[in-house]
This record gives sequence, structure tokens and C-alpha cells, in this order.
Amino acid sequence: MGADSVSRNAAFAVATRLTTAAITAFVALFLGRKLGPQVYGYFALAVSIGAVSTFLADLGITSATPRFLAERRNDRAAVTAVLGEAMRLKALAAVPVSVALFALAGPITEAFDAPGAEWPLRGISVAVLAQGFFLFVLATFEALGRIAINLRVVAIESVLEGSAILVLVLLGAGATGAAFGKAIGYTIGVGLALGYVWRVVGRPRTGAGHVSGLRVREIMAYSGALLIVDALFRAFAQIDVLLIGLLVGGGRAVGLFDLPMQLAWFLHYPAGAVSTAVAPRLARGPGMEPAIDLFMDAMRWITALQGIFLAPVIVWAEPIMTTLLGNEYRDSGEVLRALAPFILVSGPALLASLAVNYLGAARNRVPLAIAALGVNVIFDVIFLPKIGIVAGAIGTDLAYAVWVPGHLVILKRLLDLPLRPIGLDFVRAALAAGAACLPLLALGTDPGLVVLVLGCAIACLVYAVVLRLTGGVRPADIDRMREIVGRRIAWVNPR
Repeated sequence: MGADSVSRNAAFAVATRLTTAAITAFVALFLGRKLGPQVYGYFALAVSIGAVSTFLADLGITSATPRFLAERRNDRAAVTAVLGEAMRLKALAAVPVSVALFALAGPITEAFDAPGAEWPLRGISVAVLAQGFFLFVLATFEALGRIAINLRVVAIESVLEGSAILVLVLLGAGATGAAFGKAIGYTIGVGLALGYVWRVVGRPRTGAGHVSGLRVREIMAYSGALLIVDALFRAFAQIDVLLIGLLVGGGRAVGLFDLPMQLAWFLHYPAGAVSTAVAPRLARGPGMEPAIDLFMDAMRWITALQGIFLAPVIVWAEPIMTTLLGNEYRDSGEVLRALAPFILVSGPALLASLAVNYLGAARNRVPLAIAALGVNVIFDVIFLPKIGIVAGAIGTDLAYAVWVPGHLVILKRLLDLPLRPIGLDFVRAALAAGAACLPLLALGTDPGLVVLVLGCAIACLVYAVVLRLTGGVRPADIDRMREIVGRRIAWVNPR
């Protein structure tokens, strides 16, 4: 089961993320335009409720298992033993939760004064079960350094899910069709993913703790710590939508907030791909020590990548939203602009979070999750009634201002990680983004499509130049990227 190199894994991880991101973005834009803010809001609310409930359907197993797999990635028999026990635990948790969510969809949506979300939530309850196992398999191959497999699985699942959603919505099924389309895509996708597990890794085995050297209660103990973190983080990720549904309204307001939030999440997909390739290299095992230099390089690259999006988001938020979704979503521009700090730190946040998990220190994340969620909730409850849905975006920014530094402090303690270079990387990215805003401001604040595209290209060029001048990008980085690209081209087109 030999693991691929970091650069190869990163390349396939980027391709995997971009594949699912492109299809997800297309589907989100289609639903936003086809359904409108009100009906799309019902779908978004159902997805948020489902996302929060998945922590009970997972019990932290998907986050915990990769650590044990990464530590045993050179021993096929031990890997199949760990997989068997983890999958059994996951099934025992996931099935009852999905059944309960389906049965209680009516009362839950009534609490949000959103009766139109009842059947969409039932569709999402089915998706919760299938998606949970699908993500478990993806995490398995990430831990084993075989991300190339994920590209095939994700591409097929994304196409199936997107196609099912489009067909059902075009047939008039509305938000319910979108929800059941997700369920169809993930159900077929998980069957394909499990087939790859059987083929590449082998049949998962239960009751083989003597082979893996791992007892079920050890998986459950580490899962327990991650269950708390997952529960808090999932609540944190969805709390804005849920509180907007409760305090402002479960239809139009949710739709206007959720789509710019989806766009903000979309922008950290490439950084997430790099994170999944790098973080497993921090796991300790026989003959393996954490690759600290690799982590520092990845953190610098990810920070630079996230900063490139800031100038268009800050200056042209409204034109971006109306161009993508129509004039009904002009108010969403204010939300997107307010999410600029989140966009900058969301990529580094993912790398730091995964690094702590692979180092076996998930329990240290619990106080951070509580603090981040608390900051977000308090700000939203106070300011949503006063300033509207933009408060949800500001609350997210404030929460990440706790989340990211806290994880870096944990890594400092575990690895003696130097924090000053990371702080300077954020400063350089912010300065370069500020310079990139200038040409956009000169072009006006309400450009047409052609000017929008050309302006974004100019802003990216200015950003890259300033980042290079300030030392955010080094000559060695350019040489390294040329080397990696050259190897990839040679691998795809051998002579």
C-alpha cells in the first residue's frame, strides 16, 4: 500500500477538491437562481440541521481513525483491522441518528418557522447516513497517502449528485428534490468508495485487535475527544444559519446569508487539498517523526494563496454576487465583504487543525472549540436583531480570531513550532491584498462582467508582485514549483 509522495498527494488532493468544488459551485449557483432566496433558504436550513446532526452520526470516528491508520500505513493487516472496528462503530452510531432525523423532521422545522424545509430535511437525513461513510473512506485514503483514489471516487460522486439535483429540481421538485438528489449521489458514491477499500486495502476485519495492536476502546477514547470537537465545530460552522433562521427568519434571510458563506468556503478548497496531503506527515510512528519544515512551507503557501482572494471580495463583493446569482442577491455582497478575514485564515486553520489531530492532541482543541462557538453565538444573538445577517459573518471572523491562534499555540507546545514566521506571512498577505485593492478601486465599484474579470486578473498580478517583493514568495519556492510541475508533466506525458 506504499504511500505516494507529498507533492503527488497534494496534486491529486487539489484535483479532487477542485472537481467537487466546481460541481458544487455550479449546483449552488443553479439552485440560487432557480429556487430564489426563499426556497433556497429552506434547502440551506435543512443542510445546516443535517450538518449539525452528523456529529452524533459519527461520534468523532471519521476524525479519529486516520491518526491510527497513518501510524500503521506500512502494515496492511493492521490497517484492515483498524478499519473493521472503526466502520462497525460508525454504523452503530449513524443508522439510529438518520432514522430519528427523518422521523422528527416536522417538529424540527416548525421550531424554525420553516415548514417548507420539512421534506428537504428528510432527504438530508438519508444523505447524512451515506455521506458519513463516504467521507470516512476519503479520510482513510488521505491517511494512507493514496489520495489519487479519492479523485476518481469524488469525481464520480459529484457528477452523480449534481446530475440528480439538476434533474429533480428541473422536474419541479424544488428544495425537496435538491435534498434527495444529494442523498442519491452519496448513496451511489459510498458504494463505489467501499469497493475501492476492498480492492486496494483489503476486506476490513473486526475482532482483530491482536493484529493492529489497537483496542476498540482506544479508538473510542480518541473519538470521544474528537466527538466534542466535531460537535462544537459543526455547531460553530452552522450556527450562523441556525440563529438567522431562529432570530431573523428561516427562508429568504438564510438564503441571502448562506450563498456568500458557501463561496467563502469554496475559496479555501485548494488550501484544504494541500492540508490533507501535508498533515498526515506529522503523525508519529515507528521510524517516523513530524515533518516540521514541510508544515512551515505549507503554511506559508496556504496563507499566500488565501490572500489572493481578498481584494476582489473587499472591493467588488456586490458585483460578484449579482453577476453570479442576480440582483435578488445584492444584499449578499455585504456578507461576502465581511467574510474577508475568514477567507484569509480559513486555509491555515484547516492545516493547523488537522496537524493537531494527527499529533494525537485532539483533546487540546476542546477549549478552543468552546471559546470559538461562544464568541460566535454571543455576537450573533446580540447583533443579528440590530444589524441583520452581516452579523453572522462578523461573528465567524471573531470566532476564527480565537480558533487559529489557539491551534498555533498548541503546535508551538507540541513541536516547538516557530510562530513569528507564520505571523509575518499573514502580514505580508494582508499588505499585498491591500495593494491589490488599488487598481480595483480605480476601475469603479460597480463594473460589468468584462471589467470584473480583467480587474480580478490585474489584482492577482499586483498581489503576486507585492508578495514577492515583501518575501512572501521566495526564489526557492518558484524553483520548487517548477520542479513539481515538471515532474507531473513528465509523469502524465512520459517520453
